[in-house]
Amino acid sequence: CIFVCFVSKAVHIEIVSDLTSEAFIATLKRFFGRRGKCAKLYSDNGKTFVGANQEIKGLLKLVKEPDDKLSGFLSAEGIEWKFIPPRAPSFGGLWEAAVKSAKYHLKIIVGRSNLTYEEFLTVCIQIEGILNSRPLCPLSSSADDLNALTPAHFLIGRSMNSIIEPNLTDLSEGVLKRWQRVTRLVQLIWNKWHRGYLSELQQRNKWQFQKKNVKVGDLVVLIEDNMPTFKWPLGRVTKLYSGNDTLIRVVKVKTQSGEYKRAISRVCLLPMPV
Repeated sequence: CIFVCFVSKAVHIEIVSDLTSEAFIATLKRFFGRRGKCAKLYSDNGKTFVGANQEIKGLLKLVKEPDDKLSGFLSAEGIEWKFIPPRAPSFGGLWEAAVKSAKYHLKIIVGRSNLTYEEFLTVCIQIEGILNSRPLCPLSSSADDLNALTPAHFLIGRSMNSIIEPNLTDLSEGVLKRWQRVTRLVQLIWNKWHRGYLSELQQRNKWQFQKKNVKVGDLVVLIEDNMPTFKWPLGRVTKLYSGNDTLIRVVKVKTQSGEYKRAISRVCLLPMPV
């Protein structure tokens, strides 16, 4: 199960052992124990599960038609369970694309691996950390502040830090130990999801560059290859360079390691908080 906070965009992942009410209640208790109890829970509408496998359909049926145990637990805890209306854009957005992308990569990359429960749990929790490391908007409007607000700030009060590990993505699984294979899986997921998230962010803000809404002082994410897990290189725009068509083509960006020129196609503008 993947839980997403509508306010902070924070993500929490739990593994459900089976489709019984007892297992699902235990999942909710673990979630509440680590993140706090929710007054309302929303689930995808049933129409979004067209073509889903039997396990997903079974979980949907359990939630939409709870038995006495599950409905009694929800009622006793004062929890209201609702379903997202189909084609409701107010419930979607960038967080939805990010989570769906992570689920896709989890299935494609990890689905072919024979993992133990402990290894699979480790992969899922690290994916949770990856999702909670994503930059949402500038942490402040100060030109000297190179930090972005992330879901992790709402959970632990700061951005996520990764364990320093060698890049194993170019190595064959045959030469790796089991835990190195787990690390390699997480790194592969990070690489693919990280690029997809930046691409999505870039597409959402493409029109802003065309209208020259990017300005000095804006916080941007630099698109760099082979970044370590949880690492998002950030910088503040200090100068703009326009082409012959008057559109901004290049920006100078101040980072923690110095100032650099970057093509517009190699930076992603972070939206200002509303």
